[in-house]
Amino acid sequence: MLAASVPDPVLLPGWAGEPKWDGWRALVSVEAGRTVLRSRQGTDLLASFPEIETGSGQLPDATALDGELIVWESGRLAFQRLQGRLQRRGAGAARLAAEWPAHFVAFDLLRLEGTDTTRWPYRRRRAALEDLFTERTLTAPWALCPSTTDGDTIGEWLTWSAVGLEGIVFKRLDSRYEPSARGWRKYKVRETQEAIVGAVTGPSTGPRTLLLGRYDQGGRLRYTGRTTTLPQAAGRAVAGMLAPAAVGHPWTGWTFSAGWGTRETLTVTLVQPELVVEVGVDVARDSAGRWRHPARWYRPRPDLSPDDTARFDNPA
Repeated sequence: MLAASVPDPVLLPGWAGEPKWDGWRALVSVEAGRTVLRSRQGTDLLASFPEIETGSGQLPDATALDGELIVWESGRLAFQRLQGRLQRRGAGAARLAAEWPAHFVAFDLLRLEGTDTTRWPYRRRRAALEDLFTERTLTAPWALCPSTTDGDTIGEWLTWSAVGLEGIVFKRLDSRYEPSARGWRKYKVRETQEAIVGAVTGPSTGPRTLLLGRYDQGGRLRYTGRTTTLPQAAGRAVAGMLAPAAVGHPWTGWTFSAGWGTRETLTVTLVQPELVVEVGVDVARDSAGRWRHPARWYRPRPDLSPDDTARFDNPA
């Protein structure tokens, strides 16, 4: 079951809220001693996460859970550690499972000891999921996702962005579980920040996206992320504020990925790193502190100089 985006985190009557984790959505099931762990796209993940198979003995037979795979590092969610697990099998996967163990944060119950629970209302599924954790005394790698009908608690959760909480998922208390339907709602924490344009994609007369950077404490321009596609009017306006790159541009010779987790590279045009822009970003970061999701365009800030932006290792 999927979620549609909403613009604010108001908890409506008859709904519950759950934290939205910066992890990997996955379904796990146990049937006659066989464990299946699949991504939302159907990719078999079990060989990459042997700790989930080992922990599956805690679950009753003929049971299936919906949830999120997460990894913690230094007190926050570490998506990059999670992604690094995908290509590992055998001894490599076992080593990473010991070094950076994954947890499965369960937030819905799809089957319980052979009973299809997807037709149950959320409040009944939730109660049964809580009973499962209590009666089975489930421990790692299993974790129970919190749920609340209290608006103040939602407000508190929204302050957890520093540890990688992405936002809130809302579920109607009387709703069934409907695969592929966007019957849930989600609110993602976003904030506006300033960054320096160091390169663009698309024509110089109307850039399609902007590649953004910030200077670190050592004075190096570090790449921090790319914008979503600019509206045509914004692209034309930005083009008039950009200057061609001078010799010795700090990103000379660099290649840039077309997206998280892909080997495809971008064709970019370097520009003089002088223009500051304001963008909207969410809380997801990679291990280097770069924005993992595209930044949403807001406006140029020609009133600011690059020195006015936050340092790369000290984000605003």
